[in-house]
Amino acid sequence: MTVASLHTWKEPAATVVFVGGGPRTAGLLERFAASAGELLGGRRVEIHVVDPFPAGGGRIWRREQSRLLWMNSMTSDVTIFTDESVECDGPIVPGPDLAAWVAGEGAVILEKAGLEPPGPLDFPPRLVQAEYLAWVWERVVRDLPATVVTHPERAVELTADQRVILASGREIAADAVVLALGYLDRLPTASESAWAAQAADAGLTYIPPGYTADVDLDGLWPRAPVIVRGFGQAFVDLMVLLTEGRGGWYDECKGLLSYHPSGDEPILYVGSRRGVPYHSKLGYTVPGTKPVPTRYLTKEALGEGLLDFDRDVAPLIEKELAYAHYRQLFAAHPERTRGSWDDFAEALDRWSPSRAARSTAFRAVVAAGVPDPEDRFVRGEVDRPLAGRLFEDREGFERFLTELVENDLLRRADPAYSADLAVFNALLSIYSVLSRAITDGQLSDEDRVRRVESEWHGFFSFVASGPPPRRLEELLALHRAGIVRFAGPELDVAIDNDQFVATSPAVPGEIRARAFVEARLPRPDVLAAADPLLRGLLDSGGLAADELFAADGTSLGGGQLKADSRCRAIRADGSTHETLFLLGPSVSGSAGSSGFSRPHFNGPGFRQNDAVARDLLTLLAPTVRKEERHAS
Repeated sequence: MTVASLHTWKEPAATVVFVGGGPRTAGLLERFAASAGELLGGRRVEIHVVDPFPAGGGRIWRREQSRLLWMNSMTSDVTIFTDESVECDGPIVPGPDLAAWVAGEGAVILEKAGLEPPGPLDFPPRLVQAEYLAWVWERVVRDLPATVVTHPERAVELTADQRVILASGREIAADAVVLALGYLDRLPTASESAWAAQAADAGLTYIPPGYTADVDLDGLWPRAPVIVRGFGQAFVDLMVLLTEGRGGWYDECKGLLSYHPSGDEPILYVGSRRGVPYHSKLGYTVPGTKPVPTRYLTKEALGEGLLDFDRDVAPLIEKELAYAHYRQLFAAHPERTRGSWDDFAEALDRWSPSRAARSTAFRAVVAAGVPDPEDRFVRGEVDRPLAGRLFEDREGFERFLTELVENDLLRRADPAYSADLAVFNALLSIYSVLSRAITDGQLSDEDRVRRVESEWHGFFSFVASGPPPRRLEELLALHRAGIVRFAGPELDVAIDNDQFVATSPAVPGEIRARAFVEARLPRPDVLAAADPLLRGLLDSGGLAADELFAADGTSLGGGQLKADSRCRAIRADGSTHETLFLLGPSVSGSAGSSGFSRPHFNGPGFRQNDAVARDLLTLLAPTVRKEERHAS
C-alpha cells in the first residue's frame, strides 16, 4: 500500500458488544476512552451494551429497589475513577469518588431524586450509588470516541462466527465481545429442588438462596415464626424488608435504639454455621493506612507448581494476618505492648503455624509482648467465636450473643483497635495473591472450591464485608422487641410433621415454623447458570469450566469460567479465544478484582480493566496502525 493510499483507505467501523451493562462495564469503558487516543488510530467504533437493566447500575444497582437497602461501604470508600495510586499502562483520568460527587454535582441530582446526601463516613442507600453510577455512565459515554447503543434486553446466544443474538431476535455481528455478567442466577441444586418439593407438598413456605431484593416475601406471614439460615448481608436485607419495609420504625432515647412494630412482621429465628452476625464494618479511618504488599504470602514463597493449600498457603496467610495486626499495634499503640517491635517481628518470622513447638514458642512471645488478651490476634477465635461453647438454655445463649454484638460494635467504632483495620487491609492484599495463584493453576479444584471459595472467602466476608454498625444496632433493637431471636451455630433444619424444625448442638431445644429462608447467595457454579448464552457456549465448547471433583471423587459442582491472565476466554479444547473477554466474579482469577475499588488504593479491578481495555483497543486498531506498531 502506498503512502498516498493510506490517507484515502479506511477500514469499516469496528463493533464491540458488551453483555452486561453494570459497573464493571462502565469502569472498563472509562479505561477504553482513556487509552483510545494512543491506541485506536482513529478507527470508528460502535459499542453495543446488552442488559435488561439500566446501563451503569445494572441489576444490583438499579433505581427500582427499596430505599431502605444500604450499601455496606462508606461513601468515601467507593470510586469508579483511577487516581495517582493506580499502577496501569493507560493514562490516569481522575473523576469524583462517591463522596466528592455527593458533595458536588451529585447533590442536585440526589435532591431531585428525593434522597438525602450522605456524609463521607455514612453507609448510603443503594439508590445513592444507583444515581452515581447513572451519572458515571453518562460521563463515560460522553468521553468515548465511539457510538454507543444500549439494548434493554437479554443476549441469548453467541454464535461461532461471533454474532450476538438478542431475545428480540436481533443479531449483532461483533469484532470483539466482552461478557461482564456479574453475579449469575443459577438453577436450583438437587437439594434445593427436594426442599421446594417437600415444602410444597406440606403447604410450607421455602425460600432458597437468592438475591434478597428480588425475592417474593409475601409467604412470610405477620407474627408467624420463620427459620432463617444465614447471618450475613442477605439476612440483613431480609431483616430490613420484613421490619421497616412492613411499616415498623425506630426511635432513640438516651443512646438506646428502640423498635416499634407495625404488627405485620414475622418472628425471625436466625442462625448459621457460626451462629453470629458478620462483624460490623469499621466506623473510623486512620490516615495513611492502606493495603501493602504481602510479606510472607508472596509469589516467590509460593514458587512454581501445584500447591497444597493447608500445607503451603494457609500458614503463610496466618502469619500475614498476625504480622499486620501486631505491626499496627506496636506502631500505633505502644503503651499496650512490651519489648521492641524488632524482637517481636523476628519471633514472628521464625513462627511456623503448622509446627506445634514453634507455635507454642510464639504464643509465649505474644503473651509477654501483648499483655491484654483483647489485643492479641488468634484467627480461629476471630473466625468462630462460639466454637466449643455449650449453653444451658436459649435465654442464656441469647444474652451471651447480645453482649458479643454489643462489644463488637464498641470495638469496631474505636480507633484504639486500629489493628483490626490493618487486618482488613491485609485481607485485601492476600486476596490479590490468591487470585494470581488460582489463575496460574497452582491450586487443585478441591482446594480452590473448599478452601478458597468457601472457607477463605467465608472468613473474609465475616471479617471484612459485614453490615454498617447501625444495622447491628437495629438487630439488637429488634431482638429486644421480640422480632428477632437467635437460633444458634451449626444450625440444622429438617421437615417433621408438616413443619420445619431447626436445632443447634450448642443450644437446647428446637424451633418449629411453617417458613424457612436460606438467607445467602447461591454458591457460584457456572455449570448450573440459568443464563442461556452461557449455557449455549458451555454446551458447544465455546467456553470452558471444569466440573470439579474432590480427591475422593465427590462432585464439587461447577467452577468458574476459564480465562487466561489477560481475561481472554478459554475454549473447552484449551485454545484461547482472541476476541472474547470474560470479567466478573464467575471468572477464574477474579478474586479481589470484583466489587468497587476504594480511592487511592490501587484497586486490582482498575488494573484489570485497564489491561483489557488496551487489549481491546489494540485488537480494534486499523491494520495499518498495527503494522506500524509492530515495525516500531
